[in-house]
Amino acid sequence: MGWPILWRPESTGRDVLVASSVLLDATSRLIVASGIAQIYARHPVTTAAAQRTLFEAHEGRFLLGLGVAHASSVEGIRKLEYRTPYSDMVAYLKAMADAPYTAVESATKPPTVLAALGPRMLKLSAEATDGAHPYFTPPEHTAMARDILGKDPLLAPEQMVVIDGDLDRARSVARANMVHYLKLPNYANNLLRCGFTQTDIDDVTDRLVDGIVACGDLDVTVDRVQQHLDAGADHVCIQVLTAGNDLDVAIDRWHMLAEAFNL
Repeated sequence: MGWPILWRPESTGRDVLVASSVLLDATSRLIVASGIAQIYARHPVTTAAAQRTLFEAHEGRFLLGLGVAHASSVEGIRKLEYRTPYSDMVAYLKAMADAPYTAVESATKPPTVLAALGPRMLKLSAEATDGAHPYFTPPEHTAMARDILGKDPLLAPEQMVVIDGDLDRARSVARANMVHYLKLPNYANNLLRCGFTQTDIDDVTDRLVDGIVACGDLDVTVDRVQQHLDAGADHVCIQVLTAGNDLDVAIDRWHMLAEAFNL
């Protein structure tokens, strides 16, 4: 369809780095990015080796996105401590940078971005990596992130979309997908920083839905992506939401979007 990059998440499904390898093997031009690989899931030396392996084996088509995830997944699923995520990320990046690697390396340094929402993690993204991949954020957050990052680091926010001319139905699909994220303190706290209220979060108001998810006709998505770009984004990761995660509908929307963006 012409899409240049595919972002692959990690939670309780397929391993993100193994899945990235499968996707890279199946393609010749597509860049595959982990959005994101959880740092508590693997040792930093192992992550550094996997990043270099994928980047060298596929001629630079792999982008490593790292994140601290959430207490519910780290403590609830992995049974690990989640007390100092920022400090843990600082130490993790240093350990990756110091990791020995004796295999063949690409002549180009493989890129890394962080899942960053708050000011400290955004600043770390600029100081210790190549940029940031914010998730579940409005264009206003993109503008704030660009101010913190400065002009050079990559800024690649994610944008959820529901392409449906029936606005009420589109918002219903959006709400069904937002409920899980609104229960996670990292996202809820960031929404408060972005100017939303606790009432917006508790009631999942239209204001909040429309701020986080582009709901409506195709033009709404195109306009929202442009808002992120105007706010300082270099790249926007579009996540298509559908009722019941209907794959056929999702593929149709990807075709529509590819045409709309002249890919």
